[in-house]
Amino acid sequence: MHELGIIVHITKTLQNVAKENNLSEIGSVTLEIGEVSTIVPDYLTDCWKYYRKKFPLIEHSELKIEILPATTYCEDCRQTYPTVEFGRQCPYCKSPNTYLVCGDECNIKEIEAQ
Repeated sequence: MHELGIIVHITKTLQNVAKENNLSEIGSVTLEIGEVSTIVPDYLTDCWKYYRKKFPLIEHSELKIEILPATTYCEDCRQTYPTVEFGRQCPYCKSPNTYLVCGDECNIKEIEAQ
């Protein structure tokens, strides 16, 4: 379960942001998670609930998750398409000459101070 490691990293980032902005408490954190990122949102939420008890800064904060769709680009026909639906082979020209444009990321989108 790498979700706990992700939460540990996010917490370190939040501590730095709080220090830079003189924040004593964070109300919510919104994450953008790509649909092919291998992150399981339910596991991430469970890890958040467990780990936030260790830090007064985020003890009462809410974790919000937004799922970003995965998009793949075909270098042969220059079309984009939904990755999850069609995989690595382009649905337009059937080429395997494709690459993922987005959908594997994990970003902090918003931090709401309280």
